[in-house]
Order: sequence, then C-alpha cells, then structure tokens
Amino acid sequence: MVVVTGQNKVSGNPDDAMSTSDAEDDFQEPATPTATQAGQALPLLPQQFPEVVPLNVGGMYFTTRLSTLRRYEDTMLAAMFSGRHYIPTDAEGRYFIDRDGTYFGDVLNFLRSGDLPPRERVRSVYKEAQYYSVGPLLDNLEDIQPLKGEKVRQAFLGLMPYYKDHLERIIEIAKLRAMQRKARFAKLKVCVFKEEMPITPYECPHFNSLRFERSESETKLFEHHCEVDVSFGPWEAVADVYDLLHCIVTDLSDRGITVDHQCIGVCDKHLINHYYCKRPIYEFKITWW
Repeated sequence: MVVVTGQNKVSGNPDDAMSTSDAEDDFQEPATPTATQAGQALPLLPQQFPEVVPLNVGGMYFTTRLSTLRRYEDTMLAAMFSGRHYIPTDAEGRYFIDRDGTYFGDVLNFLRSGDLPPRERVRSVYKEAQYYSVGPLLDNLEDIQPLKGEKVRQAFLGLMPYYKDHLERIIEIAKLRAMQRKARFAKLKVCVFKEEMPITPYECPHFNSLRFERSESETKLFEHHCEVDVSFGPWEAVADVYDLLHCIVTDLSDRGITVDHQCIGVCDKHLINHYYCKRPIYEFKITWW
C-alpha cells in the first residue's frame, strides 16, 4: 500500500482509501529515536573497574588490586567486580559495599596471601566468609579452633534428642516465672542423665545383665519421668553429664543469658523392689538483668 501525503490521492480502489491523518497515525515513525528511547533500547555496558580498587565497606576504607577481589571466581566479590553488576560509589569515588567492614580486612588478607585471622576473630570472620561466599576461607577456618572443636561438639549434641527444643523450654519457663514474680532471676530444675536405666548400689554389679536381659514388660516398670522442668538424656557417648552441662551453659550464654547451676541431689523416685531413680537433678538460675 502506498501512502501519499499532501494533496495527492491514494491509488487503488476507493474502498481501500484512507485519510492522511489515519495513515500518519498508523505508519509514521520518527526518523531518529529520542534519547529516552535510545537508553531503553541499548543494553547497559559492563561496568569497568580500575586495576587498583578503592573500597568503602560500611564506612571503612580499603584499597586492593582488582585481581585480588577476583581471586576465586565462585565468590560474591568476584561476581560483584566481574563487570556484570553495577556497584555504586561514594562521594570520593570509592566502590561501596553496604556491610559492616570490621572483619573485611581479614577476608581481604586471605584473598591476598592466604593469611588466617587470630583465634579470637575466627568465628566473626567465618560469618563474613559465609556472606561473601569465600569457600576456601571457610574450609580453612573450619579446620582450626574454635570451629574444629565446634564440629566435634555438634556431633555429640546430634546424639541428644530434642536438645534445641529443651534449650528453648528452659528460656521460656525462666522468662515466664521471672515475669510472674516480677523478679530479676528465675530458678528451675533440670535433670541431666546419661544412662537410661536406673543406677543404684544394688544394680551396679549386675548392670550389664540387667540392661540387656530385661523383658519388655520389665523395662516398662523402669519407665519414669522425673519431676523436673526439663530433662536431657539419655545418650551413648564417652562425653558425660558434665560435658552436656557445659554445652547447655555455653549455648545459653551465647544467646546473652546468664545462667548458674548446681547439683541439688538426685531423683529418689521408687521404681520397683529396691530400685530407685538416681538421676542427678540440677538447679538452674537464670538472671535476666
């Protein structure tokens, strides 16, 4: 179809004719795209970085080589400074990362020369390495203390049924009692026992036979729940009651909770014949302020 502007007519059948304004509305295109249209049509160019990169990490300033940031290609830093993503700059032209920079220098030193942080900063640097996805640094930190010991500790706690749930119960009970009494602290009873079967002076000489030769009906006679707020156990490992107590106190302290504990005796519940429950009972004192 041919469109003629001005006084010219459209050739062809009258039914196919259309006004000049209709033709312009349907077919007229600008000769050149506007600036806005051009910006929308053209893809953004990759961001270019200098060989020496100035950084502003949460208000702390660092300077490093671009190759250092790209040392390991699977890290977040390598992706950020690959040119595929836009990194904003501050007023001085430093590339800005919106993250606390306290331990960024430790991450940077590992990328530079493989240096590892001192022990007191290992846990904090580990969190930064997780954020920046620096896998080699994570692997190195997991093989030194205190993270190496934490792996062993978690393996032990993995044997403990409902360990985290019991921690939460301790916190909730202590909070509720303190609020009810309008008190600065709260006390609760916690049972920590390693062996499932009761141990008494009468049972000890025949402990193995009693443990493995009891029938199901006899075993039920020994089923017992101590009158305490929370009960941990049983478990099968070399680690003993005191090791588990240390884990409980440590994990509560890591959550900012001050806790003291002392053994206040044993559960002396009579079970059957001369057998009594002898599980140790501890008093936990949670101080809130």
